[in-house]
Amino acid sequence: MESTKRPNEQEQAAVVKKVLHILIIDDSEDDALLIMRALRKGGLRPEYHQVEGEEALRNALTEHHWDVVISDHNMPGLTSQDTIKIVKEIDPDMPVIVVSGTIEERVGVQAMQTGAQDYVMKDNLARLIPVIQRELQATEGRQARKEAERNLHYLSFHDTLTSLLNRKEFERRLRLAVDDSKLFNQPNVLMYLDLDQFKIVNDTCGHVAGDELLKQVTRTLQHHIRETDTLARLGGDEFGILLESTSKERAIALAERIRQDIKDLRFSWQDKPFAISISIGMVAMNQGTTSVHELMSCADMACYAAKDKGRDGIQWYSEDDAEYNQRRNEMQWASKIKQALEEDRFMLYFQPMKGLQPSCVGEHGEFLVRLYEEGGLVPPGAFIPAAERYNLMPLIDRWVVENVFKYLSESGLGKKDEGTFFINLSGTSLSDNAFFNDIRKMLKEYDIKPNRICLEITETAAIDNLTDAVEFIAEIRDEGFKFALDDFGVGMSSFSYLKTIPVDYLKIDGSFVKNLLNDPIDKGIVEACNRISHAAGLQTIAEFVENQETEDALKAMGVDFGQGFGIAKPGPLKRGR
Repeated sequence: MESTKRPNEQEQAAVVKKVLHILIIDDSEDDALLIMRALRKGGLRPEYHQVEGEEALRNALTEHHWDVVISDHNMPGLTSQDTIKIVKEIDPDMPVIVVSGTIEERVGVQAMQTGAQDYVMKDNLARLIPVIQRELQATEGRQARKEAERNLHYLSFHDTLTSLLNRKEFERRLRLAVDDSKLFNQPNVLMYLDLDQFKIVNDTCGHVAGDELLKQVTRTLQHHIRETDTLARLGGDEFGILLESTSKERAIALAERIRQDIKDLRFSWQDKPFAISISIGMVAMNQGTTSVHELMSCADMACYAAKDKGRDGIQWYSEDDAEYNQRRNEMQWASKIKQALEEDRFMLYFQPMKGLQPSCVGEHGEFLVRLYEEGGLVPPGAFIPAAERYNLMPLIDRWVVENVFKYLSESGLGKKDEGTFFINLSGTSLSDNAFFNDIRKMLKEYDIKPNRICLEITETAAIDNLTDAVEFIAEIRDEGFKFALDDFGVGMSSFSYLKTIPVDYLKIDGSFVKNLLNDPIDKGIVEACNRISHAAGLQTIAEFVENQETEDALKAMGVDFGQGFGIAKPGPLKRGR
């Protein structure tokens, strides 16, 4: 049963260079030598071991690694079907080829149904060479897919920059610890840590410097962690530590050692030194702890209290403390946001984009959200962080999507043959199982062309929710929508994700764009993002285009679209645009 697929010359050359480890199951040494002679004559480099009998076969399979197994069809006490079952039991991916002097086609087909990859007649051993080449390539393909699956699984639980656990996995472990505290009265402590000077490092030296600082801080924190403790990066410059079976005294002593070590950290970037410190909030779990959300909120409040008192400090949360009761009262944004949604006090703004290349046709622009309160508009920076903290972003995202769809339907823009309109989504919406179905319902209700819509998410949010992001994007693109990665290039580990995350547009982070005229490194990063994006078949959008000179430079680089105050400022949506 010969495959019509032939390996190309490069693949053949790779197989020829490789020493092949072959296990032969045959009771005839002469036949084994004939097989080896045929393989060497065909340009392969085989090394082989010959066995006969079940015990010898099992020992050989468990003690050594083999590239391929070649089995005689019929030996005393061991048929090829027996051999196949034993091999697949020990290593399901191991390719098995049956070689026989006399075998009916029916028996050969039966062997392949049992698990053999092919069968070859001994009077035609030349055919064994392409069969082995084909199976080695198939094995490499399976191994590559498994490695990709392992990497994807790892990324779903870990932070890509520091390799620490991510927020999702940390909160799962917190839930278990909360249960233990309730059931067994186990003394557990949550520690919430926030770097004090991180924004200064990022703003003055760029995200590459910020990434390096986070790595150094991670190594410092790991030095203090026991095997029973859990350390995670919660996002940005925030870390969490779960201390199990730990007293308040030990937890505070540990926090003090961490605080001092971070303060002693001598971080410099391009000969520019920075004083680094950390604020730490702590809260104990007890039988009265009701939820992970409550626990994280208390630790977060304690951390902010430490910052308010001058930073570089440690604060223990106490529910009886008047200061924390006041902070709870200040947390009104959750109810404000819900009320604003009920009263329809959110507003859509629109910021046009400009095509920088002749091929960029049709209207392009991004829809933005604002909140109206008595006294005027509330900028997104005032309410978005609170919405993210209290998991309200999926509600806001639904409002934005529905109102954009409604506008595009009524204005007719969503039914045109050209143009793309961008809508921001939060990372939490990707994990909302009902969100995708809601979008499909809205699409049907407002009857617009899905390819007029491009949903976008920040690169950081996509990576933090990689498994959910890939699944969501694949489904949404199957419906005809486009997808964009926002703030691309921030970590410069971004490029590897282009093979994982299926998108149509990349929005180059504005922190590089706005300085490209004066900073050759930023210019190089923008050029690299644009070049690699085009190599991947994607279109690019440069953010923060603030003047004509920057626009001209981007146009010369081949960037597809520009967005920023130098092109057009966001404005309230007007009907009948």
